Amino acid sequence: MIRFLEREYSVCIKKNFSELRLKKSERVDMLVHELIQRGQEQDLSIVDGKRRFTYGETSKAINACRNRLYAKGIRRGDRVAIFSRNSAEFIFAYMGVASLGAIAVPINFQLSSREIAYIIVNAGAEHLLTYQPLDLDGALSALDYDKELRQHRIQGIGNPDDNLPDAPGLPADFDDMQPCVIIYTSGTTGSPKGAVLSHRNLVSNAHQMRFMTCEKQHRVLCVLPMYHCFGWTCSVLYPISCGAAVVILDTFTPKETIDVIRTEKVTDMYVVPSICSLLTKLAKPEDMASLRLVVSGGTTLPLKIAQDFMDKFGIPISEGYGLSEASPVVTMNPTGKAKVGSIGPLIPGVKARFVDSRGNDVPTGEPGELLVQGDNVMLGYWQLPDATAAALKNGWLHTGDVAYPDEDGYIFIVDRIKDMIISMGENIYPREVEELIYQFPGIREVALVGVDDKLRGQAGACFYSLNENETLDLRLLKKFLQKNLALYKIPREFHELKELPRTATGKISKRQILQDYLEKKKK
Repeated sequence: MIRFLEREYSVCIKKNFSELRLKKSERVDMLVHELIQRGQEQDLSIVDGKRRFTYGETSKAINACRNRLYAKGIRRGDRVAIFSRNSAEFIFAYMGVASLGAIAVPINFQLSSREIAYIIVNAGAEHLLTYQPLDLDGALSALDYDKELRQHRIQGIGNPDDNLPDAPGLPADFDDMQPCVIIYTSGTTGSPKGAVLSHRNLVSNAHQMRFMTCEKQHRVLCVLPMYHCFGWTCSVLYPISCGAAVVILDTFTPKETIDVIRTEKVTDMYVVPSICSLLTKLAKPEDMASLRLVVSGGTTLPLKIAQDFMDKFGIPISEGYGLSEASPVVTMNPTGKAKVGSIGPLIPGVKARFVDSRGNDVPTGEPGELLVQGDNVMLGYWQLPDATAAALKNGWLHTGDVAYPDEDGYIFIVDRIKDMIISMGENIYPREVEELIYQFPGIREVALVGVDDKLRGQAGACFYSLNENETLDLRLLKKFLQKNLALYKIPREFHELKELPRTATGKISKRQILQDYLEKKKK
């Protein structure tokens, strides 16, 4: 018999939670762009700098965008790339594309021309909505792109145009299982893959988060990039589905973020650990006084960062977990009931299993690969049937993360399967070592990466940066590790960096660290 955790329409696990059931009558079978209907017409929906939009104004802007895109030739099933920083126009464009039955393809605006061209060619996009014209001719030619890419400025895309007729409505056979967006994964190995998410995937995930109790009076900060699934679902779709206001920042800078939180009285914030760390360092307690909810995701939240934030501001950080292939939220620590170090219990409507390398369920409480199932799980990878079959084997999404549940249903991530280091036949989980090093005085960031070792097969190499004006005595650090770790877990090498490289979403980029390390060794 398959053993799994299930939280169908409930966030009640055993007797630890006050029960909060999502009634079937509350379930919303709707399309993504229809979420805007959840807000009251006169209520605030978007704050973008000095600009304010009510739900009524946002709805009109989306409709204007829809008509404009239709006039440009965009039709059902077309893939439309969106290359833009966070803005109200990004929301109008995404919703306008979805309302035509077309498929949005958000692109990281920090990518190179070669990387952008790869996504456009792979998705077969013929339209690009962009805040700045892109010179992609050479990069597209190198990939034998034989279509005409039409670029359209995203600025003003929601402005009314009385000369444009209304675009026709979607046909009766268009349902919520139709593709809505292709999210290209970061491509930690090989080329990035496009996770295809349906309208149902996204709407379900926004609806599944309702136990976080966002209401129309709340203001949710959107500082994570909208092109990323975490930022889009948690900081845009979820608050819109609750009739709340989205407060937009086009990028993270500490001073501006602190100012906006204070002046706009932000209540909810979805961020990555590095943002929490910088806010702890630079913000005053009164700057964060309006916050009621801080959720960290995207990468592992070090315990020290969580504790320092709590000590200074009196606000616990709720850690969550997800992946693009799950729209993305899978677990979340409930408000006021967080367990430090855990990623929380499963959100309503999601099931989980924990399996060994052969696909067999592991005994209760033991680590195994986390598999998940639910309406939020992707349709598959764009034009990659083999990769889709491997990721969705037997109807379960294989996350690639090693985890275990405790007796209350809270889940703890051990590490990424691909990050695990095997040294002399022993498994080393980098997160365990990193958490310990974070406790050593002076350490600001740390990453443990597996490197080749002739004797052991693999060994750990520790890359770290220090707090400002701090120094590190490596002999003392090694003694500290020897006292607290098995000898085979102690890193073989230690490398100080001014700062650790990060991905566009704030994760420490172990891939880039390893690449830089190998290139340096060649010299």
